Amino acid sequence: MKVLFIGDIMGEPGRRVIARTLHKVVAEHAVDLVIGNGENAAAGFGITPELAHELFEMGLSVITTGNHVWDKKEILEFIPHEPRLLRPANYPAGTPGHGSIVVETPGGEKLGILQLMGRIYMPAILECPFQVARREIAKLKQQTNAIIVDMHAEATSEKMAMGHFLDGDVTAVVGTHTHVQTADEQILPKGTAYLTDIGMTGPVLSVIGIKKELAIEKFLTQMPRRFEVASGPAVLSAVLIELDGALGKAVAIRRIRIPE
Repeated sequence: MKVLFIGDIMGEPGRRVIARTLHKVVAEHAVDLVIGNGENAAAGFGITPELAHELFEMGLSVITTGNHVWDKKEILEFIPHEPRLLRPANYPAGTPGHGSIVVETPGGEKLGILQLMGRIYMPAILECPFQVARREIAKLKQQTNAIIVDMHAEATSEKMAMGHFLDGDVTAVVGTHTHVQTADEQILPKGTAYLTDIGMTGPVLSVIGIKKELAIEKFLTQMPRRFEVASGPAVLSAVLIELDGALGKAVAIRRIRIPE
């Protein structure tokens, strides 16, 4: 099984580059299933039901999110009824939505996807992602050994710790949130693929997707500033994971970065 995981989709430029390039990537690499992090799909902050449907129509089977999942109020009514749109599983009990899902490829293979969020430098008060991971993985393994974890976190150390913590228990642990693709893709000793951050799918000439002038101004003045998504050429950042679905082990992991 080959799974393509698209990194943080940033506003209209991110959606545009997916519309223009995804079908080519899927065909070239014989991808069986596509996942994407969509928490920044709506002008850089949040996601709406309409944009979720747009991404599903482009070919995404599952959309993960993170700390910006609640930025658009209309998502509160939508997310409990759309299991393919995940929010972090370690939000407190009673939070609307789903933290994991099992989906089926066109070939009939099952894949579990788990969304977690780190606690270091993150604004929300969350349950321990490590403890929640153990609990959720036990549930997913009742249906499949093939499980991919989106670890949405600020701290590199927390992402790496999760990768080693789950080595051998899941197929892959990949990081999102920091919007810069890292070059440390590897298969850990017990068979779990790992990448600290998939990177951003969005505008190239920007500061993690934001207009560079606005970001620089904020650093210079330390004054509040309303951020806006940059325009111009975009890039698709993703990771391709090849796995043995029966064993739940990774066979290969490859970074992908395609300019528009």
